[in-house]
Amino acid sequence: MRTSFNIPDDLLSEFDETWQAEGLDSRSRGVREAMQEYIEVHTRLEDIEGDVVVIIAFDYEHEAVIEEIHDVQHQFQDVITTTNHIHEGEWCLETLFCSGPAPRVRDLTYRLRDFDAVSRVKLMLLAEH
Repeated sequence: MRTSFNIPDDLLSEFDETWQAEGLDSRSRGVREAMQEYIEVHTRLEDIEGDVVVIIAFDYEHEAVIEEIHDVQHQFQDVITTTNHIHEGEWCLETLFCSGPAPRVRDLTYRLRDFDAVSRVKLMLLAEH
């Protein structure tokens, strides 16, 4: 099946450099592998039950969403135990250390991904109870 995507030129250029450096035979192969990895991460997050300990790291454009990000963090203070925030120009990098019910942590992760000004949200599972 053929499809098309709107991708910023700089992201596409980096992607092309990456799949070529890894020795893949085509951009399509790189996209398929990236999609599979995304599905695996999403499925893993959906399958977790019980209590978890995680780190959620994300970056965002400060001025665009800082108030909304703080609102979300207050809504999830029952699972957020510690935060760390650093500035990189107009961008911020934030880490949230979380502990609690997996569905609640999952909801927090998805809420953070909802913002256009949030570039990436990465979850590292440290423990399942």
